[in-house]
Amino acid sequence: MAYQIVATRENETVKCERSSVLIAIAKARVWSSEGWQVVITDSEGKTLEPAEFDKLLAA
Repeated sequence: MAYQIVATRENETVKCERSSVLIAIAKARVWSSEGWQVVITDSEGKTLEPAEFDKLLAA
């Protein structure tokens, strides 16, 4: 399963894809802590905000 991470800040957008949910969450949390607006989208198209990242671990 692939997880797409999209981070935006001011006029910048960064996208990456990771197959590991743990790596995707870790990367997204780092970007979030640096002031980026981050979402993770799973292979089913569900988009999750940082407060919801733990839901990915329960799946």
